[in-house]
Amino acid sequence: MKKFILAAVAVSMVATPVLAAPQAYKAPVTKTVVKQKPNGKVVVKQTVKRQPVVQYRNDWRKGQRFDSRYARNYRQVDYRATHGRLKAPPRGYRYVQSGNDAVLVGITSGIVAAVFANILR
Repeated sequence: MKKFILAAVAVSMVATPVLAAPQAYKAPVTKTVVKQKPNGKVVVKQTVKRQPVVQYRNDWRKGQRFDSRYARNYRQVDYRATHGRLKAPPRGYRYVQSGNDAVLVGITSGIVAAVFANILR
């Protein structure tokens, strides 16, 4: 029993990086429709729908709604770790990173209050 558990742990440790790797390709969605006409003919129609590619944004503007799906290098930023380049955010706001920019975003609304360009490296 002990050997079985050790083997299972070893296999899971080896397989974890392989399973955690990002997918390099999104296959298009294929839809096949088969219809039979009254005259006995069978019509097969196949449609291919490509998956939308996420377009990252680098031009956030004040008043826009911030969506983390469109932010490059999205993460929350601790203002204390920027060595004085950012002040403490007001209550109800937080700093997030999008590329090299720091964006001040409302926590509940997601509205951009300010954009600090090229402040993060």
